[in-house]
Amino acid sequence: MADDSAPLRAVHTPNFPALLRQLGTSFMATTYQAGKLVIVRDEGDHLNTHFRLFQSPMGMALSKDRLAIGTSIQIWDYVNVRAVAAKLKPPGRHDGCFLPRSCHVTGNIQIHEMAWGTNDELWVVNTRFSCLCTIDRSASFSPRWRPPFISALEPTDRCHLNGLAMVNGKPRYVTALGETDTAAGWRANKATGGVLFDIEKGEVITRGLSMPHSPRWYGGRLWLCESGTGTFGYVDHTTTGKYHPIAEAPGFTRGVDFAGNFAFIGLSQVRESAVFSGIPITQRLNENERTCGVTVVNLQTGQVVALLRFDTAVREIFAVTMLPGMRYPDLINDDGEEDLLKNSFTVPEASLADVTPAVRS
Repeated sequence: MADDSAPLRAVHTPNFPALLRQLGTSFMATTYQAGKLVIVRDEGDHLNTHFRLFQSPMGMALSKDRLAIGTSIQIWDYVNVRAVAAKLKPPGRHDGCFLPRSCHVTGNIQIHEMAWGTNDELWVVNTRFSCLCTIDRSASFSPRWRPPFISALEPTDRCHLNGLAMVNGKPRYVTALGETDTAAGWRANKATGGVLFDIEKGEVITRGLSMPHSPRWYGGRLWLCESGTGTFGYVDHTTTGKYHPIAEAPGFTRGVDFAGNFAFIGLSQVRESAVFSGIPITQRLNENERTCGVTVVNLQTGQVVALLRFDTAVREIFAVTMLPGMRYPDLINDDGEEDLLKNSFTVPEASLADVTPAVRS
C-alpha cells in the first residue's frame, strides 16, 4: 500500500520518454488521495515527475492556453504565460508556465470531470447534486442538465454521475454508476449498474457497465473506461450500444486523454473497501497486483506500449490531461513560488503599447 507521507517515486518503461518526445507533448495527472497535481515531462533517458500541491484535485479541462482544475471546494483558472517560462530555472528549459488567474468557490459538490465548451463555457460534472453545471459568478454553480431519472437537486450523490464527453463544443455523453434516484442508491448495484447516457437523444444507450468513467469522443469513436473491469474500449453508439474493450490494464481505469494514435489512461490501485468491494478487478487481481500510474494504449491494436507506475505516495489517479506542444511546462501556485506570482503580470494586448520596454520583457 502506498505511504501518503513518502516522497513521490515513479518507475516507467524505457520507451516512455521517447514516446512523449515523438508526440511533442507532456501531460498532467491529478490524485485527490495524495493531494497532488503531477506534471510528467521528458527528460532525455527518463521521465521527470514534478508535482504541485492542491486540496483533493480531480477534474481538469484544457483549452489552448487556459487550464481549469477542480478541487475539494473550488475551481482554479490558470493561463499559460510563456514569457514567464523563460524566467524559470534552469534557463531555456521550460516552454510553458501556467499561472493562476482566478478561483471560484463551488462548495463541496464533488467536482468530477470538466470540459470547456463553446464560448469558453466551463462544464462541470457535479456529482454530489447529480447534474451538469456551469459556473455562475453570482452563485456556487448553475445547474444546466440532469438525467431524467433524477427527480430533484439534492446533495446526496444519487447516481454518481462522473464522466463527460463533449462533441462539437457541447455536452453529449455522460457516465453514471446507476440509474438511481435515492441517496447513494448506486452503491447497491455498483458492479453491473453503470450506464452511458446520450444527452442529445435523451436516453441510456449502454447498460450493465461496471463502474464506467471517462467517456471521450476522439477519432470518430466514443471511448470509455469500464473501470470496474480495468478495461478501456469503445462503444457502438449508433447501433447496439455494445461496449468493446480493446485493452485490459492492471488497475482501475479512469482518466483518459489522447495524443496521436495513443490513449493515455490513468490507473488506480483501489483498496478493498465498501466502495470497491465486489467489482471484477478486485477479484481478477490481488491488491498488490494492482497498479497506480498511467498506461499508454495504441488505439489501432489495443497494445499497451508504455507504462508509468507510482510506487509510493500515490494510490489513485483521477484525471489525465495532455499538454500538446509543451514538452517541459510548469505550473505555479502558492506552493513556495510567491515571489514569481508577485512579480509576473499580464495585461490585455491593447495595453502593451503603454508598457515600458524594460517591464514588457
